[in-house]
Order: sequence, then C-alpha cells, then structure tokens
Amino acid sequence: MALLSGKPMVQWVYERVSQANGFDEVIVATDHPDIFDTVKAFGGAVEMTAEHHPSGTDRVWEVAKTRKNAQFIFNVQGDEPLVNPHYLDEAIMGLTLHHENADIITLMAPIHDVAEIENPSVVKVVTSGSNEALYFSRAAIPYARPPVEVEARMNHSFRHIGIYGFRRSALEKFVQLPVSPLEALEKLEQLRALEAGMRIVVLSVPEAPIGVDTPADLSKIQATIDLEYHV
Repeated sequence: MALLSGKPMVQWVYERVSQANGFDEVIVATDHPDIFDTVKAFGGAVEMTAEHHPSGTDRVWEVAKTRKNAQFIFNVQGDEPLVNPHYLDEAIMGLTLHHENADIITLMAPIHDVAEIENPSVVKVVTSGSNEALYFSRAAIPYARPPVEVEARMNHSFRHIGIYGFRRSALEKFVQLPVSPLEALEKLEQLRALEAGMRIVVLSVPEAPIGVDTPADLSKIQATIDLEYHV
C-alpha cells in the first residue's frame, strides 16, 4: 500500500506483470479489504481469499482452483514493483516450452556486491549443469574455502529472485505437502519442494529487481522510478 510516485506499490506490480505477453489473466489475491478496494479503484482484477493461509502460495492456489483450464500458474510477490515483464515472459516460455521436466520455474541473477553473499536477507541458490536447483539458502553458498579470491567467489554466487511458475499439478501437490524440516530451518518455502523431490528449474537473468523488504528499499525504488520515468 506504500505510495511510489503517487501510486500504491501493488499497482506498480500489477501494471508491470500485465505488460508480460504470456499471461491470460493477472489477478491480485488478497485477504485484506483495503488492498481489495485499492486494486478495484485502479481497475485491476482482484479476489478476496481466506485469511488462514500459511503462505502466499496457498493463497494463489485458492484462486487457481477456480480456473480449471489454467495449466500454468505464476506467483509474483506484491513487493516487487520493478519486476521486469521480459523476465516473466522468459520464465513463461521456459516452463511451457523448453523445460518439460520442470515442476516449478524461477529466476536467479548474479551477485555483484560481496556483502550480499553474507546477507541473510538475500537468498542464494546453487544449480546443477542442467539449471536445476540443488539448494537455496540464506547462508553463503557455495562456500568458498580460503584462499579463494573474491572475484572467483562472485562468479559462483547467484541471488534468487522470488518469482515462481508452477505446473498446475505441481502447485496442487505443493500446497498439500507439510512444512519440511529444511523449510522450517531456513524459512524458505522452495525447500519444501526440493525435499519432496520436485524439480525446480532456475533461469539466469542479468539483474535482480529491487524488492521491498525495508523502508530504505522504498527510497531506492523511488529513486529508480524517478530516473526511469522522469517524475
């Protein structure tokens, strides 16, 4: 609901996602009446969901269940006002055409600041040679045993971007799984899928968009919007 250049953040997210070519519908799923009214006011599609959901993924499934023909469902967080529509289209193409073995598709970007490697708010991912996720962690992975130089360490460090595309069957399976031990430890939902043997394909993109975790992040995003839109 925070305002960015006079528009609520959820509107920025909705408009960016709507610019992707591959979606048949873009819907805000919420349990909050203020968010519902705000989305209605700017002309967006929105649905109220139950309050008890333990995660956003469960909330997405509540809406997806009513769309029987939706075979691919994407979950984009409401705190990603600068989400790149082209990245979303890459993920859509990846899941629907290029990676038939994937249950879930998501994104990663190179880490350019060594401080982010040690920052637990920045989720890191390690992948196989076939671009499947091996592990996600808030810790520094892969661990670079000294005397590995900083440049070599950076070449192998990738930041996870929290956008998920699901095959319908995979999403239905995921929400029925109990919280897994590693998920409970790291507080990362995607580990539940890995522990259940689900295949997560991770596509690499050049840059991670700035998400909003703190008030300081809002200031960074406002500065980027000012520069990009000359407001």
